[in-house]
Amino acid sequence: MAFLHPRPLVGLLYLPRFFNHWRRYVKSAGAEKIGVLDLQPCLGDWTTHTPFDAHYFFQGAWLARRVIAAKVSRHVDIGSSVLTISVLSAQVETLFVDFRPLKVSLPGLTSIAGNILDLSFADDSINSLSCLHVIEHIGLGRYGDPLDPLGSVKAALELQRVVSRDGSLYLSLPVGRERVCFNAHRVHSPITVFRMFPQMKLAEFSYVDDAGQFHENKSVDDAIGLEYGCGMFHFKKL
Repeated sequence: MAFLHPRPLVGLLYLPRFFNHWRRYVKSAGAEKIGVLDLQPCLGDWTTHTPFDAHYFFQGAWLARRVIAAKVSRHVDIGSSVLTISVLSAQVETLFVDFRPLKVSLPGLTSIAGNILDLSFADDSINSLSCLHVIEHIGLGRYGDPLDPLGSVKAALELQRVVSRDGSLYLSLPVGRERVCFNAHRVHSPITVFRMFPQMKLAEFSYVDDAGQFHENKSVDDAIGLEYGCGMFHFKKL
C-alpha cells in the first residue's frame, strides 16, 4: 500500500477521509469490486489549486522559450529535468547527457552517459548548452558521484570549457543564503555564481523568489537577500 503525499506524516492525517471515501464508493450503485491489495492511497491531491514546483516549472519555460527563439539547429543539455528535455526535443534536436543515462527512444532526442566534470566534447564546441538545477548537487554524493567540496566550481569550469565563442549557456541553480544542505544541494549567492564563470558575460538574468513568483529579465541585485530562490542565468562565452 502506497501513501502518496509529499510529506508522508502529514499525509497520514488524511487517511480517515480516504477510508470514508472508500466505504462510500464501494456502496455506490455500479461500483467495482476493489481488493485491499489494490488500494493506493493518494493523500496529497485534495487542494484548491494545482500544485507545482516553481523552480522546475519556470526554469523549463524559461529555457524552452530562449532556445527556440535562438533558432539553433542543435541543443545540448547536461542533466536537467527529463520532462523539460522531452518537450524541448519536439522543437529542437537535443542531445541529453547525464551521469545516469536516460534509456528512452524519442524522435529528436539522443541520450548518452557523461560526467559533468569530464565532458566528452572538444573545447569551444557547443553553441547552445543548458544545465538546470544540476551543478549545486555535484560532489555531494547524492547521485552516486564522488564527494568533492569543489564539485560545483569544477562543474562550472567544465561547462565553460565546452561552450563555443559567443555561444550560450543556460544555467539555473538555487540562489540565496549561502550554505550546503547536505546531501541535497548547495545554495549560492548570485555574486558567487558570477565568480564561478570568469569566461562568461551575463546576457540575461531571471529568477524565482522565495514565494515561488517568477521575475523575468531582472537585475541580479533584485535577487540579493533570498533564502531559497532559483536563479536563471543566460551566459555568453567571451
